[in-house]
Amino acid sequence: MSKTLNATLTLFFIATMSTIFADAQVLKSPNGEVSLEFKMTADGTPTYSVRYKDKVIVRESRLGFEIQGQPQLSSKFVIRNSEVKEYNQTWKPAWGEVASIRDHHRRYTLRLQQKLDNMTPGRELVLRFRVFNDGVGFRYEFPEQSGLKDFVVKDEKTEINLTGDHKAFWIPGDPDTNEYAYSTTKLSEINALDKSAKTPEILTRSPIADNAVQTPLMLKTADGIYVNIHEAALVNYPAMHLMVDKASFGIKSILAPSPDGTKAKLSAPFPTPWRTIIVSDDARKILASKIILNLNEPSKISDTSWIVPRKYVGVWWEMHLGTGSWNYADVSETSLTGTDWKSLKPNGKHAANTANVRRYLDFAAKNNLQGVLVEGWNIGWEDWFGKQKVEVFDFVTPYPDFDVQELRKYAAAKGVKLIMHHETSASVENYDRRLDPAFKFMKDNDYDAVKTGYVGRIVPKGEFHDGQWMINHYLRVVEKAAAQKIMVNSHESARPTGLHRTWPNWIAAEAARGQEFNAWSSGNPPEHETILPFTRLMGGPMDYTPGIFQIKLDKYGKKEQVHTTLSKQLALYVTLYSPLQMAADLPENYEPFSDAFQFIRDVAVDWDDTAYLEAEPGDFVTIARKAKGKDEWYVGAITDENARTSNIAFAFLPAGKKYNAVIYSDAADAHWQSKPQAYKIEKREVDSKTILQLPLAPGGGAAVSIKLLS
Repeated sequence: MSKTLNATLTLFFIATMSTIFADAQVLKSPNGEVSLEFKMTADGTPTYSVRYKDKVIVRESRLGFEIQGQPQLSSKFVIRNSEVKEYNQTWKPAWGEVASIRDHHRRYTLRLQQKLDNMTPGRELVLRFRVFNDGVGFRYEFPEQSGLKDFVVKDEKTEINLTGDHKAFWIPGDPDTNEYAYSTTKLSEINALDKSAKTPEILTRSPIADNAVQTPLMLKTADGIYVNIHEAALVNYPAMHLMVDKASFGIKSILAPSPDGTKAKLSAPFPTPWRTIIVSDDARKILASKIILNLNEPSKISDTSWIVPRKYVGVWWEMHLGTGSWNYADVSETSLTGTDWKSLKPNGKHAANTANVRRYLDFAAKNNLQGVLVEGWNIGWEDWFGKQKVEVFDFVTPYPDFDVQELRKYAAAKGVKLIMHHETSASVENYDRRLDPAFKFMKDNDYDAVKTGYVGRIVPKGEFHDGQWMINHYLRVVEKAAAQKIMVNSHESARPTGLHRTWPNWIAAEAARGQEFNAWSSGNPPEHETILPFTRLMGGPMDYTPGIFQIKLDKYGKKEQVHTTLSKQLALYVTLYSPLQMAADLPENYEPFSDAFQFIRDVAVDWDDTAYLEAEPGDFVTIARKAKGKDEWYVGAITDENARTSNIAFAFLPAGKKYNAVIYSDAADAHWQSKPQAYKIEKREVDSKTILQLPLAPGGGAAVSIKLLS
């Protein structure tokens, strides 16, 4: 191909992908349904707007920064140059919901220069826009330049101005916790400071303001357009929250601050995270979007063969029930320095003891579960919560009743992996100092996965969980773990932003209100799990810990209960995606329901394909997934507090093949409050033409295992 022909093609792409006006440029998605308009105002302020099928989704919104000790970096810009390109590539994730992902978008890059009388040369800022068939991503870049080397961001002035008083699914903009139940209101009715019913029982600080919310923010317009706002590739920068103007429905970014009140300390060159706006008139396409993953960098781990998705059980739920304890002795103010732990009188409830862990290993080996998590194995739990002493845990010293060497050998003989637990008690500098010996201890004792925890207020600096310093810490742990071939499941961390593409050993995270709240609080309402796929899970998989079969907890002297039916607990293995799924209940609670537990034995955790069959945020979700490398499919259907019928069309199956379906569903009289354990199991032959109608009880669900007939 000649250089002349290449140039002609380039000009053709520019002409067909964008329409240039005197003061604006419009960039359309490959299918033409999403368009982004960029415009400079009369005072040189960069702005953008977004349309979907000719409907305005984001009206004109300004971009820019406030830089400490310098003029604002938000106006008096001119465009030095710009470029439009099309990108179309398919890539394969190390694990995931699908075997391959297409990244097809059009990109618009602008280099801006600020013309201020007292600044020569003018400061430069690069804007990068990417327009996909299902939305838009954009980011800022600070290029290397003499006028902006090391600097401090006081505020990011990104706007996302909406067009009306949309229905919103939100949690308060609290930079120290995301463990809230969701509220569903209009934008004008957001009140993050209302503690009446939707407040978590562990709350370290207060929301930023009464109109501040966290991302991902899920919205639905009056004319049926779904909009999701989040971010991608959050690296060396604070997490973004959103400030809502309840009168104009404008949204402004607000960054989690550092203790000194600044937002980010940066050095050019530096790219910010991407701001993402996903849009569709079909809720299923919101769930199917891969924009956030596509905006992250490719994997930095060349050999990912050691990253293995798995199901696990754990010494965990019994502590939430109160039948076991994390701590070994009932003492307080215990100093770790010089303590003779063998001389302390055990409390008789310490759950992480050798015999109990062996019991879990036996159960895992018998039931096709590949891992056993053990919490409370290490000294320090006597005085950790609420006080967060700087040196609480050392991450290498077990309690006297936890035999590391014996359990290592026993697990190996059973073909089951032990999963390490590192609770930092928010003493993060202590954890940083001890990471290397902690990971060496893991490798020496054949642990290849760790669950990290950050309960409490970060000490000693007073950092926020969502602040720049902590964002860097989470990634530092993941990078160090990757060097040792260790997988990471982070709890109480910032919500994910697709970084599991770049670091696929970051195999799961909690970062939301999980199952444990059902054991000791007002719990998670039945709608909770129908909202999570549209919010928390947009950025990455969640370790929600499903599989509780003993729904009512009165047998443990507790008034609390799980707010689902047993069948819905099965369905969560499909609808709440994670390559690390826990069978969270006690082994003995599965014994009366061995037939239902078969679904947990069978269900996969890594997938070749995913079909989103039914979806409406806050109401219902039905998803089908094809197991990695197998001709097997699994379906999960869930509802909120309302009974409904799920209509499952099996068109996702290949034509001409017959399958055996095992259907786990709510019994006719099932109800999450009155009869949560009422279920039925049926078998039938199905093919691609089958349509299955499954009644879902209030707070209920259904799960289907589909295997090729031999």
